[in-house]
Amino acid sequence: MEQVVIRSWGNSQGIRIPKEILEKMQLKVSDVLDIEIKDDAIVLRKQFVHKSFEERLAEYDGVISVCDFDWGEPVGREIL
Repeated sequence: MEQVVIRSWGNSQGIRIPKEILEKMQLKVSDVLDIEIKDDAIVLRKQFVHKSFEERLAEYDGVISVCDFDWGEPVGREIL
């Protein structure tokens, strides 16, 4: 566990995130993080960003995977 110190930054306060953590999380300047308070902790998360069609296509390896999904037993007037 690393420790950081809260410092003044203009009219606000801030912390510096160590380089090793930035690299591990693949964060860079101007990235947006989501912040929340959970119990007695401040939690920072990388903001979810949808990939563009071009990015998805570039990652496609040509394999199509199909899986069955179990919706459970019929409970009404479903057509089987």
